[in-house]
Amino acid sequence: MRRLACLIPLFLAAPAGAQETPAPVVTVTQTRDPVDKSYRKMIAGMERFARDHALAPRATLRFQLLPRSPTVDMHGITLRVVGDHITIPVPVAPDNTFILPRNAQALGEDAAVIANRKTTSMTWRARIETPGLPPGTRRLGDLRLECLVGMDAGLVSNSSPLFGWLANAITGTERVCNSPEGNYLFFAERPLFSVTLRAGARTEVLPFKMLYAGGEQTRDMLPYCDCQVLVDRTYYVPIWDRGWPDDTLVEFAYMDDPPGARP
Repeated sequence: MRRLACLIPLFLAAPAGAQETPAPVVTVTQTRDPVDKSYRKMIAGMERFARDHALAPRATLRFQLLPRSPTVDMHGITLRVVGDHITIPVPVAPDNTFILPRNAQALGEDAAVIANRKTTSMTWRARIETPGLPPGTRRLGDLRLECLVGMDAGLVSNSSPLFGWLANAITGTERVCNSPEGNYLFFAERPLFSVTLRAGARTEVLPFKMLYAGGEQTRDMLPYCDCQVLVDRTYYVPIWDRGWPDDTLVEFAYMDDPPGARP
């Protein structure tokens, strides 16, 4: 399905004196090694959103593109669903979120969702937000549903068995999203100072080990984590702990908050 953006001449050796045959040329129409995801899996994520919508009953689903490489340009990204005989452009909003259209032909052709950026340059997440929340907060039920959708959609792109934190990571939607050992990373809007859970009179500041991708990433490990350039914006939350209701507020304090604004 992928085609290389180049012209590839094929040179064939011929006996002396033989008439030269023009080399065949392959014309390419796609970016080399583009970022892509499975259309079928992303549709499966959308179906999970519909099944478990009760976790975030007032929220809608969008997908979001985030930078992974320090050099990737996040402006002007184009996105397409590409199958064997079909291409569907997907509008991308200025904040790099998008809604994936449903198409039976693309589903049948096992199409790919392709961006005009190279592999490992970006990461993908589901974005599920209940409207009307206070600034600087998220809702825990929204994050629970983001994990379920993101895992079913195949969005997480950690990629190496060379390092223990990845080699030993648990897999599978239910285990990742419903286990204390779950390792689904969320991304805040800006570098984090702290994260606090608040449900009625109960308040808890998350420990350091739940910030900055666990605080375990070395320079050698970061290229294999989709948190590569956003590690200071990453956090875990106890989405598996049903002692915290879905309406729990997740409150963020940011590194660049003005003096006196941080706890």
